[in-house]
Amino acid sequence: MHVITLDSETDFEGWRRAARTLALNGIAPREVAWTVRGNAPELFEAEPDTSLEETQGSFNVPGKFIELAEIAILHRNPERFALLYRLLWRLRGNHDLLEVAADPDVAEISAMAKAVRRDEHKMHAFVRFREVGRESKSHFVAWFEPKHHIVELAAPFFASRFADMPWSILTPDASAHWDGHAISITEGVSRSEAPAEDRLEETWRSYYASIFNPARLKVKAMQSEMPKKYWGNLPEASLIGSLIANAERDTRTMIESKAKEPHKAQKREDTPMPGKPDTSTDSLAALRAKAASCRDCPLWKDATQTVFGEGPARAGLMLVGEQPGDKEDLAGKPFVGPAGAMLDRALAEAGIDREKVYITNAVKHFKFLPRGRIRLHQKPSTPEIMACRQWYEQELATVRPRLVVAMGATAVQCVFGKVMPVSRNRGRGVTLDDGTVALVTVHPSYLLRLPDEAAKTREYARFVDDLRLAAKLLKSSAQAA
Repeated sequence: MHVITLDSETDFEGWRRAARTLALNGIAPREVAWTVRGNAPELFEAEPDTSLEETQGSFNVPGKFIELAEIAILHRNPERFALLYRLLWRLRGNHDLLEVAADPDVAEISAMAKAVRRDEHKMHAFVRFREVGRESKSHFVAWFEPKHHIVELAAPFFASRFADMPWSILTPDASAHWDGHAISITEGVSRSEAPAEDRLEETWRSYYASIFNPARLKVKAMQSEMPKKYWGNLPEASLIGSLIANAERDTRTMIESKAKEPHKAQKREDTPMPGKPDTSTDSLAALRAKAASCRDCPLWKDATQTVFGEGPARAGLMLVGEQPGDKEDLAGKPFVGPAGAMLDRALAEAGIDREKVYITNAVKHFKFLPRGRIRLHQKPSTPEIMACRQWYEQELATVRPRLVVAMGATAVQCVFGKVMPVSRNRGRGVTLDDGTVALVTVHPSYLLRLPDEAAKTREYARFVDDLRLAAKLLKSSAQAA
């Protein structure tokens, strides 16, 4: 009997290497036992199998099997490694086996993969973050108990959905963390380590109660989509029992009540969008005035005002951020909040006078998610970035800087007109189509979100180095002119 010990419950690459070696050595599935390191008591821990030799050669299996195996291996079924190897062994002799849906092995592995995907969907739907700390030091933490080993699979969804807030999702198996830059996975924790109720949950319960429609209540359907096992994670769960019990009475009250006027979502009267500015004659003041009435995307409806760029009309350096934050939205000026203070300090260390720099944002309206009195920053979408790009282009044509520094992913997408990773494009000047040189760096708010002081110090130094490079490029271009 060959005993294969994998490094973890989700060690797909380890399983794949072992399965390939076993198959090339002609080891039948009945001759293999699969274990996971640490699952057995130390006294009985199996020694690594050293009897197998790496055999030269290869064989092919359908790409569909690899995709199926990568998901099915996340299932909690302890026999999954053996099931997958048995299916792999059989596929060598029957390449079309996966097309036989009635085959017991194919049906079981497919059902396991489907269960994992369903659990991933539940995690996406029922994770609820609680705020720990306040403002620039806040961190959002959630507790979840998945049925299967899906934390790494589900984490990228949250990184995309909540890109601009640092968060952690704690589970008994593993914990996922997002620092605004990368996902990290650590060991699982107990339920006691998750935070208790935060200050926003009463506001959320009030909102949930206000939107609950008793006339459309279908208890069985609700419990099918939101099983009771997840209710403990949901702040609104404490209301569900009473809302269901009173649904019939509340429905009658709704029917008997006089209809209300529909709520108007827009804060202010929608005015016609002015014609496109003529950048050859319009000054920055005229551009600012016209941008104030921009209606090309929905963000203007909830924002306080347009936050246009500021600085000299003929600045050599233009800094482009992502979008205004809460403080900027209220003040109507770019970079006046915590990120602005961080930027001011870095500019000073790099030897750049902020008064000589034109500073703007890719998106001119604040996009946020309301949480009581707090407005949580939300990443602008591509249509919103593209709708607002006209104003950046006209600022660029009017100011005519020699160098543009794009700070953060949204700014990079605006400046270059396409999505580009920040990390892979930092530290070098790129000449744009109009001859302007562009430089990529991180956004100052990224530095504020880093929870580790050592990482914050290191990344801040890199940010200052990027600005020093900007000063050097700017000086070189001035001398060349």
